[in-house]
Amino acid sequence: MSFFDHLVDLRKRLINSIMAIGVGVVVGFALSEKLVGYIVEPMRQALRSAHLMDKLIYTSPAGYLNLLITFGVYMGVVLAMPVVLYQIWLFVAPGLYKHERRAITGFILSSTILFLLGISFGYFIMLPYILKFLVSFHGPVEPLISINEYFDLILIILLGLGLIFETPILIFFLSIFGIVTPKFLLKNFRYAMLIITVVAAIVTPTPDATTMLIFMTPMVVLYFAGILVSHLVLRRKKAQALAGEAH
Repeated sequence: MSFFDHLVDLRKRLINSIMAIGVGVVVGFALSEKLVGYIVEPMRQALRSAHLMDKLIYTSPAGYLNLLITFGVYMGVVLAMPVVLYQIWLFVAPGLYKHERRAITGFILSSTILFLLGISFGYFIMLPYILKFLVSFHGPVEPLISINEYFDLILIILLGLGLIFETPILIFFLSIFGIVTPKFLLKNFRYAMLIITVVAAIVTPTPDATTMLIFMTPMVVLYFAGILVSHLVLRRKKAQALAGEAH
């Protein structure tokens, strides 16, 4: 494909992705009011565990409506993710070998599963711990939690972890194009740890080291999972090269 053909193809993939997100936003907004209850439950549990009133508030007339719209938009992005990933794959696929293009199902499935695992890890493990820690410092005053500010907090945590869990997929692509190798990743592990520590320090909403370590643990595990993925990709490429020489 020429450079112009690549631009035309990129435009097509972007339009398809935007349309998928648009449909997802409509569906997400329709479901948002029912799903808000699940979103606020970790906060309510943290408040109950601290023997406080387990209700959240909004501080402007349009506060709750804005929450539903915002939540619908993000839900739409999550729902459209498989389609968006498929469009990314179609854009990249012309530069891959036939046997690599056959991996499309595994790519979309693994990307979606890893993203959902990241969100689940944040919702079921990170949020309860973080919220209990934050609420424990209420002192002699009773907190009134704004649902909009609470949503901003969990958005950083859940989507951030969802993207972090995509690390093996990123390494998979970098390995296919020869940008990274298992040896390179192992050799530069200390720099990766520095980046992981900085990211965990920025994303972690609490100042305690325990929460930061909980954030860092899956990131380190995913990095080593990425090294394994890179090793498998490199081994397969070598096997294909040897098979081509044999023929």
